[in-house]
Amino acid sequence: MQKVETFVKILSIVSAKGGVGKTTISANLCSALRSRGHTVFALDLDPQNSLRLHCGIPPSHHAGVALSTLSASNWAKAMVQGNTGCVVLPFGHVSESERITFESALSKDPLLLDQQLRSLGLPQDAIVIIDTPPGPSVYLKQALSVANIAIVVTLADAASYATIPMIDSLIEQYCFNRADFIDYLYVISQLNRSRQLSSDVADIMALQFSNKNISIVHQDQSIPEALACNQDALAYAPESQGAHDLIDFAMLINTILNDGYRAPKNEKLS
Repeated sequence: MQKVETFVKILSIVSAKGGVGKTTISANLCSALRSRGHTVFALDLDPQNSLRLHCGIPPSHHAGVALSTLSASNWAKAMVQGNTGCVVLPFGHVSESERITFESALSKDPLLLDQQLRSLGLPQDAIVIIDTPPGPSVYLKQALSVANIAIVVTLADAASYATIPMIDSLIEQYCFNRADFIDYLYVISQLNRSRQLSSDVADIMALQFSNKNISIVHQDQSIPEALACNQDALAYAPESQGAHDLIDFAMLINTILNDGYRAPKNEKLS
């Protein structure tokens, strides 16, 4: 297989439905990858604009990539230091009309995200983690179109399991035949093995994706407590199950990035 080189490594975090802990995973993954020695930038492409809160940026901070785009400013002006040790590019606070105009700009220019990321002058060894809104959207299309690794966050429940074909088809459409696409991963979030249905669904998912990497972040009260204390889970409770799960996940990503090999074009996702 051919090794793929890119100017930075881009990890796009996606989900088919809301409420799966995608933004929590995104923020804590920033910290976990930082602990592995990586330079990490977090980009919020979700209009909910909540990644900044997970990274310790106060609600009063309104600047972000949406308004920077609308004012024809470089996204570098929206950068702010987060408490996870990474630099954050918030979505920003926008009006409804501004959001619609930003989405229109993304729809009209499929290369907008790629061009803005390249204009930032990021270090060659940097990792960019992109948080996206759940389900199909222009944000998800842009994020998957630049992703070197697509990370699907899901729950171990029937509703989440039913959405797998939809998110798979989006990854196939926007990622799978690109030369710079390396791999895709699944993360089962908030898994509680004491609940039989959740445990059964997790086992079914593991069997279904036996040819792929699948990770688990167990349900752990320290993770939401960390957010309430304006910290990431690794700093708040480094010995917790959740922190260990996130470190293991970061180690897996680190291995994939170091290997740098892409999946065969003819391999189906599911």
